[in-house]
Amino acid sequence: MEIGIDSFAALLLSNSTGKTPTGVEAMGQLLDRIAYADQVGLDVFGMGEHHRSEYLDSAPAVILAAAAARTKRIRLTSAVTVLSAADPVRVFQEYATLDLISQGRAELVVGRGSSIEAFPLFGFDLDDYDALFAEKLDLLLQVRDQQRVTWSGKFRPALTGQGIYPRPAQPQLPIWLGVGGTPASFVRAGQLGLPLMVAIIGGDTHRFRPLVDLYREAGRRAGHSPETLKVGLHSLGYVAETTEQAHEEFFPGYARTFTARARERGGSPVTRGQFDAQAGPQGALLVGSPEEVAAKILRHSEALGAFRGSPSSRMLPLKLMTKYYSPLSCLAPG
Repeated sequence: MEIGIDSFAALLLSNSTGKTPTGVEAMGQLLDRIAYADQVGLDVFGMGEHHRSEYLDSAPAVILAAAAARTKRIRLTSAVTVLSAADPVRVFQEYATLDLISQGRAELVVGRGSSIEAFPLFGFDLDDYDALFAEKLDLLLQVRDQQRVTWSGKFRPALTGQGIYPRPAQPQLPIWLGVGGTPASFVRAGQLGLPLMVAIIGGDTHRFRPLVDLYREAGRRAGHSPETLKVGLHSLGYVAETTEQAHEEFFPGYARTFTARARERGGSPVTRGQFDAQAGPQGALLVGSPEEVAAKILRHSEALGAFRGSPSSRMLPLKLMTKYYSPLSCLAPG
């Protein structure tokens, strides 16, 4: 199992001062946190992508490159790259460059994105939401696997054998497929043999098991080895000395932010009862004491198909990414 942290480079309220830092201060604090994650032995740090005033992560590869210069071991990934609204050639070049800077520690998680502000910003039609992603994912994988690409599609000018440079330090740049709860997305990841990153923002984690099984079955039918069908999980998280303290510190920001997002989309305010259910034994939130969160990570792992047993038992690969938030200003995942 690999364990890491994601960030959206949010402008968060300070617990000590009650003020929001400047962009310069927040970016410095973020890079300090990534360096600390490297020092304490976390496996991976992911950077989201948003194009809203409360985030600083519109250019995640730039942030990760700065982090690469301050770290030695931790892997650095997007979380996620909104591929539908990006140029796959440019995305590959950015992360291949990051891979060189980090000496082979770069990864990509690509998805359609639940935050849609990038589509009008870059001139794309939301009616083409899935078609854009399917076409651009196809091109990204071809660019990853071939230095010179001949390709044509609907949404981007054709490639006629141009060279795509630089090439990464790793023989093959790791690309994960980020998914929500759409069965077709799980099947697509399995058919392509791509590692799967599941964003579970709410609900009971074990309910995603049938979708993970669908992914593995699609991969098996497509002829991919079970060892290549890795599963990752993104969940909201906050750790304090005790579970009660974690709940009390985390809930106000969680409720404020998710209520604001719900209002944008015509939903209802978040209640304390809903939060308590999500923070309970089966819920998706990893909020509690270190011991409680560690135990819940293992429960999540087993719920999605990994297992512990005799030395001959095979542990299915799992990557768990916890999105860490300030208790005063937690922000909805994209």
